[in-house]
Amino acid sequence: MGFMKLSDALNGTEGRAYTIIDGTREEMFYLRNIEATAEKSKVEGKTLGRRGTQHRANGWNGTGSANIYYVTTRFRQIMLKYIKSGVDTYFDVQIVNEDPASTVGLQTVILRDVNLDSVVMAKLDVDSDFLDEDVDFTFEDVDILDSFGKPTLISD
Repeated sequence: MGFMKLSDALNGTEGRAYTIIDGTREEMFYLRNIEATAEKSKVEGKTLGRRGTQHRANGWNGTGSANIYYVTTRFRQIMLKYIKSGVDTYFDVQIVNEDPASTVGLQTVILRDVNLDSVVMAKLDVDSDFLDEDVDFTFEDVDILDSFGKPTLISD
């Protein structure tokens, strides 16, 4: 039986992320962390001849959260546009995992039609060494442009 080399485990700081808003691609250099989850929606039902409840997928929901350094006004501008005019903004986020120390290569995922749930509009904190903010969002679609390869296995 083989085992994975620990050097193939990805370093969380080795990667990059971009927003694509109104056709403009910007690096999210202020990003501290981001996580996006696709969760199935399911219905329950019973059938004759079976006592247990069965489950069937009938859709999915994309949600995510990010923590960023409080150094960009871009998300506040998007929220302000909605507050003042009712015009909502949907955009894409591209996330690339690429650790040069790992043999698995890179993975590129694009979250499509990201929509912000909440945005910190202003912030001060005398007890903080640096200001950051949490940004929650939903997304409507997802694509995987590049996939990881298989890690190197070492035999016993």
